[in-house]
Amino acid sequence: MLRIWGRLSSINVRKVVLCAQVLGLEFERIDAGLSFGVVNTPDYRARNPNGLVPLLQDGDFTLWESNVIVRYLCCREGSALYPLDLRQRFNAERWMDWQQTTLNPAGSPGFKQWIRTPDAQRDPKVIAASVAATEPLFQQLDDHLARHAFMAGDALTMADIPIACEVHRWWGLPQPRPAWPHLQRWYAQWLAHPGSRGVLDQPLS
Repeated sequence: MLRIWGRLSSINVRKVVLCAQVLGLEFERIDAGLSFGVVNTPDYRARNPNGLVPLLQDGDFTLWESNVIVRYLCCREGSALYPLDLRQRFNAERWMDWQQTTLNPAGSPGFKQWIRTPDAQRDPKVIAASVAATEPLFQQLDDHLARHAFMAGDALTMADIPIACEVHRWWGLPQPRPAWPHLQRWYAQWLAHPGSRGVLDQPLS
């Protein structure tokens, strides 16, 4: 059986769990990171020298880096989520990289201020800067989804998984946001998907 190491409060762990559930895989998830510890033990560091989550264990094979794990699982299962067409596959790859290099760094400071920082220590300037960086990117997503049903075209692919977790995190913050109708249409499909249960319907922590 697959093992996924990591606390579900981590956006990166949520990506992997969401992927596994959409694929209908059986897996065991083991809490690790932050208050759960584990990640600094010699055994864990031998599997993942970075001491981060998630970590995938597939028999005697281990893999870290969340988006790479998503790619691996989709390819391993021969799923349509991993496009065979080269251009479509790298279109999906592009959005997965964009999530990690652009969208995540923009939204992460706001999330940390609202959810992980005590009220008395919260810095409104950090939140405002995160909003200013993130909202144009969500507008970019909305514009893209006005022309496409999913991130990489007409069908769900691996590219939609990390973006869904980013939307879940940003829309879970206690702050107003503009209306993005095409993104809302796309995300509503996620919330209706059985594989999203226990992941995209959970409060942030």
